[in-house]
Amino acid sequence: MPLDESKFYRATVVECKEFAPDLWAARIAPGGPFTFAPGQYATLGMQGPLRLVERAYSIVSSPYEEQLEFFFELVPAGELTPLLHTLKPGDQLSMRKSSKGRFVLDSARGPRNHLLVSTVTGVAPFVSYVRTLYRDWKQSKFPEGQKLYLLNGASRSWEFGYYDELSKVAAEVPWFTYVATVSRPWEDAGWKGERGRVDDLIRKYADLWGLTTENSTAYLCGHPQMIENSKGILQRIGFSKDNLKEEIYWIPAKAAKTS
Repeated sequence: MPLDESKFYRATVVECKEFAPDLWAARIAPGGPFTFAPGQYATLGMQGPLRLVERAYSIVSSPYEEQLEFFFELVPAGELTPLLHTLKPGDQLSMRKSSKGRFVLDSARGPRNHLLVSTVTGVAPFVSYVRTLYRDWKQSKFPEGQKLYLLNGASRSWEFGYYDELSKVAAEVPWFTYVATVSRPWEDAGWKGERGRVDDLIRKYADLWGLTTENSTAYLCGHPQMIENSKGILQRIGFSKDNLKEEIYWIPAKAAKTS
């Protein structure tokens, strides 16, 4: 069935980079003008056996970049990621022409701390934040008083697709702090960084960095169980619903049946 060209672009894969057998990034030429704010998502699709299969994916790249970058995790039983995993440079896929999402930085309230908590591919919108603000900082357009603190969790260190990039920015700028943690260090003997589940470290680092509901907004992105645990922890230390944002990457099976 032909795509409705008023709603869709024929996007083209430009580059693929594998981080692990089930984790990879792809850069895509959208095929036309595409505007978005850091933290928003694009809807990608491929033709399945019976229909066009579509899913929303957070954009890794900054609006300053010409191409769009995405961070994918293979879901073997999923409808779309097995198809996306076969794509090579030059292959095409569908992309809706409009971006969506409200998972953007809360910078309208003046000087603000931003506590960013993610698991694996959930780091995608936060990379977009950092890339955009880094470009602004280099061009002396950085919004005064904004500080980002990123807690990035994964089972093993090779699941940190953007560790080198984020570490480099954190070492250079005064407004970004980055901590990566692995929850299965016994499977990753070479890892010398923080250990433990990312949600278990929130209280420790919120205290260390002086982050409170009065001066901060928290952003949670990735695994739904991590998000639920993190919300509970943040609320127990005083964060209100007004200071919490979440981006859940899938709905657990039990919840899906009742929603």
